[in-house]
Amino acid sequence: MSTQQTATILVIDDEPQIRKFLRISLASQGYKVLEAGDGAEGLNQAALNRPDLVVLDLGLPDMDGQQLLVELREWLRVPVMVLSVRASEAQKVQALDAGANDYVTKPFGIQEFLARIRALLRQPADTQQAQAVLTLGPLSIDLAARRVQLDGQDVALTRKEYAVLAALARHPGRVITQQQLLRDIWGPTHTQDSHYLRIVVGHLRQKLADEPTAPRYIITEAGVGYRLASD
Repeated sequence: MSTQQTATILVIDDEPQIRKFLRISLASQGYKVLEAGDGAEGLNQAALNRPDLVVLDLGLPDMDGQQLLVELREWLRVPVMVLSVRASEAQKVQALDAGANDYVTKPFGIQEFLARIRALLRQPADTQQAQAVLTLGPLSIDLAARRVQLDGQDVALTRKEYAVLAALARHPGRVITQQQLLRDIWGPTHTQDSHYLRIVVGHLRQKLADEPTAPRYIITEAGVGYRLASD
């Protein structure tokens, strides 16, 4: 992937004013911006230019953005940020399960949007191996050794607690849905047992001294899932 300051970002959105706003905002941060006003043009731009990141609106004139996301994910492995007026939890979960890396609803704050773009561009590509050791300030997660340390001291985690933290650490900055975590860690018959996950995340936060109201590490995307801070 290109460095952040030279990264190419493809914006697929049918609203010219949104594309213009994003083009100006992203270009001011040093990014190269490509634009597409519908799904067919978006697929063409993605195939021809191989962007480093895609910003995708779900309400496109020629196809549903969810379907476009599925088609992109058949061959494109770069981060995809969904930007949509569709704010329901079901829509968010569907997009994230289909391969989106993050989901921002319109209207949105540009500073948070740019911060999420930076976080996605810091992620290793899906085809690359996850970092063996992830360091977030005083927190260190060694995936190879299955060891977690806070301020240089080992943190004793249960098997489920470590499994949840490791799943988030493999994709820092990316939202992992509740259903995915429950399916992968508890099994396919437990995808609706979100209380299991809430309890484990609560214990993790206690052990990592991570305040739920101002989290440094585990960030809740209400009703959708969790993501691990990327820095």
